[in-house]
Amino acid sequence: MGKRALITGGDSGLGRAAAIAYAREGADVAINHLEAEQSDADEVLALIRAEGRKAVSIPGDLREERFCRRLVETAARELGGLDILVNNAARQQTKPTIGDITSEDFDATFKTNVYAPFWLTKAAVERMQSGAVIVNTSSVQAGDPSEDLVDYAMTRAAVLNFTKSMAKQLAGKGIRVNAIAPGPFWTPLQVSGGATPEKLRSFGAESPMGRPGQPAEIAGAFVAAADPALSYSTGQVFGATGGEGQPG
Repeated sequence: MGKRALITGGDSGLGRAAAIAYAREGADVAINHLEAEQSDADEVLALIRAEGRKAVSIPGDLREERFCRRLVETAARELGGLDILVNNAARQQTKPTIGDITSEDFDATFKTNVYAPFWLTKAAVERMQSGAVIVNTSSVQAGDPSEDLVDYAMTRAAVLNFTKSMAKQLAGKGIRVNAIAPGPFWTPLQVSGGATPEKLRSFGAESPMGRPGQPAEIAGAFVAAADPALSYSTGQVFGATGGEGQPG
């Protein structure tokens, strides 16, 4: 209640679920998204406002350091401060071999998935007070990578490592840093190049639950990762994998 959160990739998938859940718990929420996704973002803004909370939309490309800094500044100004940063936006493209991953692809994936959380965290820490929380989205890919998601899996491992090192670095300032590690979830990542048509037909079937998760089923993990009641939990990995286990 009363917290102020910035969520990247908040227009769809896991970010959308987190934004709605935070609003229902009493937080004001700013979401970042690409300009082309404004119609999706407008739906989320309406859902946040329906809970009586302030909603802010800040479109832009996270692959640009200058924009990342401006994003944090704008969110903090519009919300009156910043208590929670959720680094959730990601890029995932399936490629059968390493030879199919161009340098442009590699750069785009790392800038979205690794550089942006680094830039955003750097800017957010300058404004955060004791009691603030940073929540990063990683993946089971960090510990059990798929053969055709090489660059994506590398970034998810980097985010997990980043979470743990920042948790140690910021503990003295009273800022907690946790990670969410999803298994197979239905999100736009899969249908926008993150999985082949063949994989989509059986996506999630290998999990013990025999199906992929829906974004609403992980929203509670984002809430828990930032919950003030869990004040001793930092550097933690909150998993939602349908029984597949999670990276340590």
